[in-house]
Amino acid sequence: MPYKNSQALDQLFANNREWAEGMVAKDPDFFKRLVNQQAPQYLWIGCADSRVPANDIVNLLPGELFVHRNVANVVVHTDLNCLSVIQFAIDLLKVKHILVVGHYGCAGVHAALSDRRVGLADNWLRHVKDVHQKHERYLGDAIPTAKRQDRLCDLNVIEQVVNVCETTIVQDAWARGQDLTVHGWAYRLDTGLVNDLGMSSSSTEEMLERYAKTIKRYDSK
Repeated sequence: MPYKNSQALDQLFANNREWAEGMVAKDPDFFKRLVNQQAPQYLWIGCADSRVPANDIVNLLPGELFVHRNVANVVVHTDLNCLSVIQFAIDLLKVKHILVVGHYGCAGVHAALSDRRVGLADNWLRHVKDVHQKHERYLGDAIPTAKRQDRLCDLNVIEQVVNVCETTIVQDAWARGQDLTVHGWAYRLDTGLVNDLGMSSSSTEEMLERYAKTIKRYDSK
């Protein structure tokens, strides 16, 4: 007996078959290799927004990008979900790059900036509001709203890069000399391009130096 709205899901199954057949047509051994291999060099920590498909943005195939997503790409030191992904990526998969990726037009960032209530997620977005308060001098009302939104998106990414670098997982990896760099990017929906925010760090010292330089840029903007 068909369940409610089954036709919508039927389309997804049809899409899946079409995709799988297309992959096999291009590469008959694609799925055979995929079953036996997961060796990504990258961990993507991004927003859950449906308009931000991680693999597509950087044109990587399944198996080439390890992904964690949540609302507004936040990294919290008590979030065992995110920390488990980071630990698995670093200790087991030996990724070489962690990409913290925000996106302009992020509804979570906008809600935090405007102090708009959205429900249970307000508790999660409190972390973005903390970023807003910390950098309030760069987000004054004299700045056009669109620019303030983009700026908070950048500042949120920058602070989340710091949070990643300060996890015990990353600290331990660096202490044992593991090849690992943490980056901060922002993706623009209307162009499909990513913006490097200048936070690429391979040590705590480098992170602190890049953080100071990156934040200083906003003094002149």
